[in-house]
Amino acid sequence: MNKPLAFRVRPETIDDIIGQEHLLGENQILRNVVESGNLHSMIFFGPPGTGKTTTAMAIANSLKRPYRLFNAVTDNKKKLDALFLEAEMSSGLVVIIDEVHRLNKDKQDILLPHVESGLITMIGATTANPYFSINPAIRSRVHLFEFKPLSYNNIVSILKRAASVFENNQIIQEDVLESIASSCNGDARYALNALDLLAQSTRDDVITEKHLEKLSLSVNISMDKDSDNHYDALSAFQKSIRGSDVQAALYYLAKLIHVGDMDSIERRLIAIAYEDIGLANPALCARVVTAIDAAKRIGFPEAKLPLSVVVIECALSPKSKAGEHGIDAALKTVRETAHQVPQYLRLNAVGVDDQDMYDYDRSDLWHKIQYLPDELKDEEFYRPQNLNSAEKTYASNYEQLKKVQRTNKLRKLKEKKKP
Repeated sequence: MNKPLAFRVRPETIDDIIGQEHLLGENQILRNVVESGNLHSMIFFGPPGTGKTTTAMAIANSLKRPYRLFNAVTDNKKKLDALFLEAEMSSGLVVIIDEVHRLNKDKQDILLPHVESGLITMIGATTANPYFSINPAIRSRVHLFEFKPLSYNNIVSILKRAASVFENNQIIQEDVLESIASSCNGDARYALNALDLLAQSTRDDVITEKHLEKLSLSVNISMDKDSDNHYDALSAFQKSIRGSDVQAALYYLAKLIHVGDMDSIERRLIAIAYEDIGLANPALCARVVTAIDAAKRIGFPEAKLPLSVVVIECALSPKSKAGEHGIDAALKTVRETAHQVPQYLRLNAVGVDDQDMYDYDRSDLWHKIQYLPDELKDEEFYRPQNLNSAEKTYASNYEQLKKVQRTNKLRKLKEKKKP
């Protein structure tokens, strides 16, 4: 079977690796680890195709240490047990675990003691952020190293080296390699697979840009839902809308649409509407929900239409965080102090005369009643801000209500005749 190009040109030792200079360059930490011969359990994290598993294998080869591959998703507990048995019979075994963040509890329970005892040296690889996705018990026993997207020049160098191993002596023009490098988003595996497909799709001796155009190579967008890139795009999406940059908001929406992530778009847009726009444009909050419902009904690709309209409106709308700040202030008080609901407001008050109870029929008195506990009666959780045309109405009503002297003496209040 013809193995993939990425497999055929995989570096054997760390000296063969292109990229990750901050880890493998002269006098950098992973190179120093190899040169010292003291290998510890580690986790490599970063975007796909940046050389995490390749580097783990190259480190083991450089140290002449035996290694075995284990996939946290597809391999079972029985295979893990077999690796521990092998490690007991031959010291120095390195276990390279792909998608280490997907290890289930059973596998973690049998892995941890052997990592801690040093029976095996574990090198994990993941596209997820280990500070959120890796079990703290594992994280505390390993060193974490971040792998960065490969640079354009790194990718071109990798492709040039790969092009030299083609058995049919095809010549690939340099501008073809540069175009692939420009489209791969720092992912060497994607670039190598594209080059491999390009070479296999033609029998011509010289491969040019015309051959590449026929391949219809799309730009690689690396946004796995568990990856940092995904959450970075969501974060930038919200910040762009909050900052009223409509062009940036549409760009980041497009990135999320490109990977078909309707769930994240839905959650984030609703959060944006109520967190960043809120009282400045309450009607828009409802329209966001309506637009999302329409998008879900029609699905992609047409879902882009209601989504783009409402994102433009959100970006260009006035903003107010009064709602968020108000509830945050109230939550802070609830967490830090304990106060009882006043007796006259309770559902089933005990030992309170009817004359001292809340009256459901006296709507003329409702705005004169004190609803907060005595200790909090002067608290202001809601504070008007950014007084645009929409919020001015609420702020004006609020200021009028503040002039009313609220009371907890309901009996006396009720003595006033109903208008």
